[in-house]
Amino acid sequence: MARNEGSGLQAQSVEWVKTQLGDTAEITSVKPLEGGTSSTLFELAVQENGSAYSYVLRLFHKADWLEKEPDLAKHEADSLQLAEQAGLLAPHLIAYDETGDRSGMPAVLMTKMSGSVVLQPVNDDNWLEGLAAALARLHQTEPADFPYEYFSYNDAFLLGKPKWSKVQNDWMRAFYIVAGSRPDARECFIHRDFHPANVLFENGEISAIVDWVNACRGPAGIDVGHCRVNLAQLYGISVANDFLAAYQRHAGSSFIYDPYWDLVSLTDTLDGSPVVYPGWKVFGMTGLSDELVRHRLDDYLLSLLDRFDDF
Repeated sequence: MARNEGSGLQAQSVEWVKTQLGDTAEITSVKPLEGGTSSTLFELAVQENGSAYSYVLRLFHKADWLEKEPDLAKHEADSLQLAEQAGLLAPHLIAYDETGDRSGMPAVLMTKMSGSVVLQPVNDDNWLEGLAAALARLHQTEPADFPYEYFSYNDAFLLGKPKWSKVQNDWMRAFYIVAGSRPDARECFIHRDFHPANVLFENGEISAIVDWVNACRGPAGIDVGHCRVNLAQLYGISVANDFLAAYQRHAGSSFIYDPYWDLVSLTDTLDGSPVVYPGWKVFGMTGLSDELVRHRLDDYLLSLLDRFDDF
């Protein structure tokens, strides 16, 4: 078995992977994957019976996240299995180690999907339509007895005036709305972290949706809102609005838009002063600045509050 000594992957993790793949499989290389911020990812090249295969190993290393959600590896494993059962474009689960006792830290081993992240599409309309269609298809999946349920990341009651913003009072109004009663919404299977950096494209078509560790039962508006706040930061409000319109076309009568879920998704992104998401730079979006992202978040907030005035 060959191993890239500079990969940063511990020997214990490599041995665990080899055990899962079987005696006839030979790991020929290990390469760190860029773009992830909440876990460590490795691509494993494997030879078996004359054929080549690629796998992805995710290791959960963030102690504070594991303290809050100690079952992260099992969560993603369960999510991948439900996604595959539903016929969604997701990696196939090979194995997982919930506690990390065998692999060195909590781990998920899955197939590597073909394709790449596209943040500067040649055809913006087709790209947005693809994102919207894939998300609408995902939301057709019934979660049944899937054990993970949506929850907000931030408590709006505890959020103070964002000093970085030029419209601080408007943010306070948003916190007040989010802290109020939630509207009724149909529950479905949601990805919970659906945005362009978690979608792979190949030959202009979506080849996979990745990073399923947060998937759960919840309102479709959370996925739509999370993608929209990412699009607003990356490209501005008009693209976020175009995505909403595209999603509504694909979802049809199964989706009833409510700006509340957009506002929840926006306030859930707040964790100190907003900065450019490091993964965007890895995937080629080098023209963004922290100042621009903050400006776009202010603009997006005001556009959502306008929707409440008209709702």
